[in-house]
Amino acid sequence: MLGVMNSTRPLALALFPVLLGLVLAPLFASADESQPNLVILFADDMGYGDLQSYGHPLIRTPNLDRLAGEGMRLTSFVTGSWCVPSRTQLITGRYMPRVKFNGGTGADGTGGLPDSEWTLPEGLKEAGYRTHMIGKWHLGYKQKKFLPVNQGFDTWFGLPYSNDYIKPWVQTDEPLGLYRGEKMVEHPFDQDPLTTRYTEEAVKLIEESSENQPFFLYLAYAMPHLPIHVSDERRGKSKAGLYGDVIEEVDWSVGQVLAALEEKGIADNTLVFFASDNGPWVDAPPRMLQAGNEKWHVGSPGPLRGSKGQTYEGGPRVPAILRWPGKIKTGQVSSELVGMPDIYRTFLAAGGGSVPEGHVTDGHDLADFLTGKSEHSPRHDYFYFRGGLEAVRVDDWKLRTTTGEPELFNMVDDPYERFNRADAMPEKVAELRARMEAMAEEVGAKIAGDAQGKKKPKK
Repeated sequence: MLGVMNSTRPLALALFPVLLGLVLAPLFASADESQPNLVILFADDMGYGDLQSYGHPLIRTPNLDRLAGEGMRLTSFVTGSWCVPSRTQLITGRYMPRVKFNGGTGADGTGGLPDSEWTLPEGLKEAGYRTHMIGKWHLGYKQKKFLPVNQGFDTWFGLPYSNDYIKPWVQTDEPLGLYRGEKMVEHPFDQDPLTTRYTEEAVKLIEESSENQPFFLYLAYAMPHLPIHVSDERRGKSKAGLYGDVIEEVDWSVGQVLAALEEKGIADNTLVFFASDNGPWVDAPPRMLQAGNEKWHVGSPGPLRGSKGQTYEGGPRVPAILRWPGKIKTGQVSSELVGMPDIYRTFLAAGGGSVPEGHVTDGHDLADFLTGKSEHSPRHDYFYFRGGLEAVRVDDWKLRTTTGEPELFNMVDDPYERFNRADAMPEKVAELRARMEAMAEEVGAKIAGDAQGKKKPKK
C-alpha cells in the first residue's frame, strides 16, 4: 500500500493545479461577467424620427440599426424634455425637482450638483470601475467641485454645457472652451471636427483599458444641438442635407466605438446604451435662428406631437437602444414604458453598485425585463416636469395640465396625442390628477396650469 501511494503522489500533485483551475474557473468567469464594461452614447436634441430604424426615409444609420438588431430597441422611452432634466435623471436617477442645484448650469450659471447626490459614476467607481466622460456635462461648472472629475469621473474631456452658449445665440461673455479634467484647455476651438475628436478620445480609452478593471464610458455628443457642425470628411455625404450629415456622423462615431470594443475583445462583456437627451428643437426661439442656423437644421419627432421643451411626446420620447450580448436577446423591439432614471438604476446594478440607504431615486432596475425574465418593464408611471409638473403617464393613460384644462390621452389607442378624452372620462382625469398632486407635494413642485387661475377638475 505504501508503495502504491508513494508512486501516485507526484501525479496527484501535478494534477492538483489543473483540477483546482477547473473548479475555480467558473467562479472567476461569473465574477467577470458580474461586472461588464458599461458604455453610454448620448446624442443631444436628436429626434424620435431621426434614425433609419425609427422610420427616417433618407438618413442612413447602419451602425445604430445594427446595434438595435443585436439588442433591444425601445419605442416608449421617455426622459426630460430638455438638456438639464434628462442629464439629471441619467446621472442621479432622480427627477430634477429633487436635486437642489441652487442656480443655473449654463454659461454664467452658479449652480451644480450638491454633495448629497449619489451620481452614477460615484456608485460605479466605488464598485471598482474606472470611469470616463467625454462631451457635454451641463450639470454645473462654476466651482471645480461641480465638474465631472469631482462628481465620480476619473477623466473628462468635453464642454461644460451646450455648444450654443456663445454670441449671438446666448448673450454671454463667458468663453466656451474644451476642458480636460478641471482645466479649460482650448478656447476658441473649431466645432466642425468635434464629433471626430470625441470619437478618437473614446476609442483611445477603450484601447488602453485594463483587462483587470471594468470601465464606464459616458460619451455625450454635442450634436445635433444647434448650431450643427460636421467634419469635412462627412460633409455633403448624406441624402438629407446638412442635418443628415450630422446624424450620419454620429452613427459613424457609434460604429467606431463598437469596432473598438470588438477589436479589444470585450464587446461580449459590455452593456451599451444609446439615446438622445430629448427631442428636436422644432420650435427653436428666434435667438437661435440666426448666424447660419436654419429652421431645417433640426431633427424630426417622427409622428409624435410636440418638440424639445414641451411635454407632448415629441419632447421627452426619444430613440433608445440597449445591447448586452448573452443577456439581452437580439432583434427585440419593445413598446414597454421605460424612463431615463431606469438607466441609472440598471447600470448601477449591472456594475455591482448600490444606492445609499434612504436615498430616494426614481428609477427601476431593468435587468429582469431586458434579460427576458419578465415580459414587462417594471415602470408603470412617469412624471413630466418642465418648471412645474406638467403631466403624468400611468400605464396606458397620460394627463397634461399645462393649459389649465386637462388633456387626457390614451397612449395605446392614440400615441400621437391627437384626441383629448378628458371630458368623456372625468374619473380617469381625477385619478391621474391625484397622482400628480402626490408627486408635486413630495418633490415640492407646482402643478402646471394651476398658477393660471384655472379651476382644478372635479373629483
